[in-house]
Amino acid sequence: MSTVGKRPASTPRELTRMSDRVSFLYLERCLLHREDNAITAEDADGVTHIPSATIGTLLLGPGTRVTHQAMSVLGDSGAGVVWVGEQGVRFYSGGRSLTRSAALVEAQARLWANQRTRLDVARAMYRMRFPGEDPSRFSRHELLGREGRRVKASYREQAALAGLTWNGRRYVPGDFDGGDTVNQAVTAAAQCMYGIAQTTVAALGCAPGLGFIHSGHELAFVLDIADLYKTEVAIPVAFEIAAQSPDDIGSRTRRAVRDRVNEINLLQRCVNDIKQLLAPDAHDDPADTDTDQVTLQSDYGMDVESGRNYAEDFDW
Repeated sequence: MSTVGKRPASTPRELTRMSDRVSFLYLERCLLHREDNAITAEDADGVTHIPSATIGTLLLGPGTRVTHQAMSVLGDSGAGVVWVGEQGVRFYSGGRSLTRSAALVEAQARLWANQRTRLDVARAMYRMRFPGEDPSRFSRHELLGREGRRVKASYREQAALAGLTWNGRRYVPGDFDGGDTVNQAVTAAAQCMYGIAQTTVAALGCAPGLGFIHSGHELAFVLDIADLYKTEVAIPVAFEIAAQSPDDIGSRTRRAVRDRVNEINLLQRCVNDIKQLLAPDAHDDPADTDTDQVTLQSDYGMDVESGRNYAEDFDW
């Protein structure tokens, strides 16, 4: 049996598809280690074995420690790892892409590099979030204004349904406890959604920094994708949990988000939505390959075979 260091990396075909994984797993006050191709979480109650290839995003809360070997198997499995807590989301590690193909990231770059197509994708995202309204003629400023009004209306609507008083979104980075119960629940729900979006973007091989609505940040595209499900998942769950009790609001919100994500099969939707946004006309799945197909770029948009020397093709 080969040692851990000598084992070859798993191919994408050998790994669990993103849409079939557990959306996220939250751990705190424990030591994470590796045993074979599973991670172990050890705390005062004993040791729990967790198959690493079934994890979408691992959220590490306060008091967690993780070994090098645990991070190694999580990275090889394509699992995202996010350190979270009262300070908010801190994404310190990303899993590998679960595809060998660059088709999606190339499509994303082409769409992002052109101002017209970048706006087209932003409009498509708005249409996904708020069906029934045609944004085809909206400018960017109009998209931002309409989105803002829709989100504010969602907050008010969910507050009325839950019987809560809503005084507006209040969150100061680094001061989780400074917000009221509802704002803390909204923040905790957002942490989960960012983790899910980050890992899905990484698994599909997309560029997290090339956003179509957000910009100027290394996770701009992640924020775009997470926002697709804000008014459907994050906000309703946060208000439901806050209405029940202010106790242990963070962990209760995370568990409720996990249950809702599984109920509506959000991981599969997230994968499909990204593909629809970036490659709507693709006949084959642009991310469903584990074959190393490396080509070289030539003139006039043509790609040529790699692995050979082209010096003899030219008269020097």
